[in-house]
Amino acid sequence: MRDHNDAKTKFDGYENKDILIDIKNDLITSLLQILLKDKSTKRNIIWATDTYSELGIGFKDKDQINRDLLLNHADIIKPRIQKSLETQAARTRKKAEVFTPAWLCNLMNNRCDQEWFGRKDVFNIENENHTWTVIEEPVKFPKQKTWKHYVDSRRLEITCGEAPYLVSRYDASTGKMIVPLTQRIGQLDRKLRVVNENTDTYGEWLKWAIRAFEATYGYEYQGDNLLIARINLLLTFIDYYKDRWEKKPDEKLLRHITNKIVWNIWQMDGLKDVVPLGKPYEEYKQLSLFDTDDIAGKRSEWEENKSVPCRIYDWRKGRSIIFMKLKEIYL
Repeated sequence: MRDHNDAKTKFDGYENKDILIDIKNDLITSLLQILLKDKSTKRNIIWATDTYSELGIGFKDKDQINRDLLLNHADIIKPRIQKSLETQAARTRKKAEVFTPAWLCNLMNNRCDQEWFGRKDVFNIENENHTWTVIEEPVKFPKQKTWKHYVDSRRLEITCGEAPYLVSRYDASTGKMIVPLTQRIGQLDRKLRVVNENTDTYGEWLKWAIRAFEATYGYEYQGDNLLIARINLLLTFIDYYKDRWEKKPDEKLLRHITNKIVWNIWQMDGLKDVVPLGKPYEEYKQLSLFDTDDIAGKRSEWEENKSVPCRIYDWRKGRSIIFMKLKEIYL
């Protein structure tokens, strides 16, 4: 067994270890237009926060997040731990945004796994000093359940923020990277560990790694947090892929997995099961001197407070579903 505090850095999948989220990284920039998509509105996700409103048009709460405008202010997209104390306090006051330390995520994920497996200490043992000791032996499964059942078991993190329960690239309360991969404690991290332990060929590994992502869901209100969560899942895929196959995934595969992440990690007002703040504003576009569009008219058209129900995707049935109808079936 290896103690969490004794872990040595293997790699973190990012060139700049001081920047936890860097949307100007070539990899992220190339996929940013997909990462900003909202599958429910067929537009872009919106800010759903007034944190950046002082930057003007394109940064109001109901504005769609425009790729080009965002890249001009790339440094505003950062995890909560790297925001100013004043901004942290304001977001806590307005949206109840808080840190969730990795040890607490681990504790709660362990409780979920204890219920699923019918026993304690499946992936690690919690220590009294808020660390954990990884159990290095391959995970054993109970009767009537297999590793494939575990990978396919659906997990949802509500109001997910940066998705610390799903993936644990870094400790959200300290900003410290969690390395090597065997030390990570997110629900998706656990699924990918199981995939690593039970597959031999590239094709089989890829099939079940993708299924692990397909079974992992989360929703978030604020657009900047949602983007960070999506990037964290994407970088997690890259980390595990590189660790297993000692090469980078190609562009086609990255676009494929990014599309699945965008479906599964979506923007929603969790109290109403709809896109926050009604229909989004028309996406910002640079105007020429000869553009005769009535901007005020276009904006007022989209200001009507018509709710857009959120849709998620059932990958096993191959179709999208309205989330609130899904709740009616199972709750």
